Amino acid sequence: MSEICCMITDNGSYRPESTMSLRSLAARLGAAVGYKIHAVSLLHSTKIAAEKLEGTPAEIFEPFIKKMRKEGYNKFHVTPMFFGPSAAIKEYLLQRVEALQQSNWPELEVLVAPCVVEPLDPKDTRMAQILVDHVYKTQQEQGYKTPSVAVVDHGAPRKVVTDVRNHLAAQMRELLPTETFPHVNPCSMERREADEYAFNEPLLEAVIGQEGYRNEVIVSMLFASPGRHAGPDGDVWEICDAAAAQHEGLSWKMTDLCARHPGLIEILSERFQQGMKSEPVCWENVKHLY
Repeated sequence: MSEICCMITDNGSYRPESTMSLRSLAARLGAAVGYKIHAVSLLHSTKIAAEKLEGTPAEIFEPFIKKMRKEGYNKFHVTPMFFGPSAAIKEYLLQRVEALQQSNWPELEVLVAPCVVEPLDPKDTRMAQILVDHVYKTQQEQGYKTPSVAVVDHGAPRKVVTDVRNHLAAQMRELLPTETFPHVNPCSMERREADEYAFNEPLLEAVIGQEGYRNEVIVSMLFASPGRHAGPDGDVWEICDAAAAQHEGLSWKMTDLCARHPGLIEILSERFQQGMKSEPVCWENVKHLY
């Protein structure tokens, strides 16, 4: 079979709303590029009961491509729903591809599109504009006059991912007027304890409630989909709620999540086409990067 099997991939979650969000992205991206796009997480999501997913079980990467091999597919295309070059997409996925190639499947080819904000192009402000749109929407809904903005991501073990967050926050600082938004700063939800992960600082819990973030605060969510961290009553919400309990007069609100913004499909479509023109990945071609 000469056809290619296409998927959009996230890290995966134990929460059904995350898988449903990925499926929505897959349908919208497929309509934009003219290919069937499968929603396939790297890990975790098969733990979700099918009845919580409208009766259709979630798919994860390795079992999915093994299943599709039985249908005659040897060539696959992955569009990462990752903002930056996460180890999940740049290491784990490549390691699994190499293992499959070496386990009696040498003809396996996997094309991997660039991540949403990769490479860092200072002229491409589309992802930052999505975040800005959500900030303005939240400001209007809350009636905030001069809110400060905390741009928060999960926190990463790879500095190149945190560099993406910082890059977007800097672009947002340029796009948002200082007289209305006096502070726009990046932060992480969490970090690993070792000193080598200090690049994730500051943490959200050290920002919200501190100087400049004691009155009106908009938490700009650099998360694609709801889940344990970004969903209602999730980890980010708990951090902000705890800060509000300690600081009288603090009012905060999280923005909407990125997957719901129509502009994301334009970026993903471009990344999809870039992936189609790329060479199949293999560990030998990229291991020098690590």
